[in-house]
Amino acid sequence: MSSAPTLAPDAAMVLGIASTALPFARTPDDEAERWLRVLRLHGRVGVALQALGVSEVSLVSEDGEAADGTRAGGEPPRQDAVARIAEDAAGIASRRGATGVATTDLLIAVMRVYGPAFDRVLRAHGTDRDEVLARLGVEMPADD
Repeated sequence: MSSAPTLAPDAAMVLGIASTALPFARTPDDEAERWLRVLRLHGRVGVALQALGVSEVSLVSEDGEAADGTRAGGEPPRQDAVARIAEDAAGIASRRGATGVATTDLLIAVMRVYGPAFDRVLRAHGTDRDEVLARLGVEMPADD
């Protein structure tokens, strides 16, 4: 009998906090920023992000323009983002044979769902997806 992986306590905390923070986001970039802020405080992902120097404050100006000149996208926030991330993360954990969903699974799900928006947020905090994944010692799994 195969059962879905359970949420590790730190992953459950991330999803809970995200579920209260995301309704206030105006754009996908704003949502991605909120995911990063929550992830940097919990689990292996939090340790890795802090070791890379990712802080609470991004390197963007007050008008929302990043240091590299990119601006937040104007499309509306995604519906049911937390449920989508949780479902994708459970699938990622299951495919790697894990019994639990970890913050690394959540991070990979966020990277998949938010794509370029999350990449912009990482750059605004002085890093990128390759550096974060290398620090964690994980690879981005192929899309199913």
